[in-house]
Amino acid sequence: MNSFLNLKIITPRKIVLEEEVLSVSAPSLMGEITILPRHINLFSLLVEGILKIKKKNNEEEYLAIGGGYLETNGKEVNVLISRAYRQDEIDEKKIKEAIEEAKRILSQAKTSEEKNQAATMLRRSIVEMKLLKKRKPKTSLENF
Repeated sequence: MNSFLNLKIITPRKIVLEEEVLSVSAPSLMGEITILPRHINLFSLLVEGILKIKKKNNEEEYLAIGGGYLETNGKEVNVLISRAYRQDEIDEKKIKEAIEEAKRILSQAKTSEEKNQAATMLRRSIVEMKLLKKRKPKTSLENF
């Protein structure tokens, strides 16, 4: 029996990742779901959030993702999403600027379209900040 999943993460621009993994945890519309080998067939709507991948060497990788879909048959997991960013593809300074800009627009927005665009920018920036916090390694002093 194969104890790995064949994971494929696809955005409209490219195939982000294609490899064998131990598990995938994703933000679904109903809450976080985790897919393990031999999972029951599933098709799920994904929302913006953090995708966690547990690799064959037990290391974890995190991606900030946009909305999309996840489909699995227990052997393969296909994640079709609007966007995906690895931790090293995100600039903390730009995220903080985007958060401030979104807050400014929200406070001054006159139309619901402006408010929706600002809320989307704010939500994406918050997800990316969460991703950056996961990346920071703990020093030995933080354990005390």
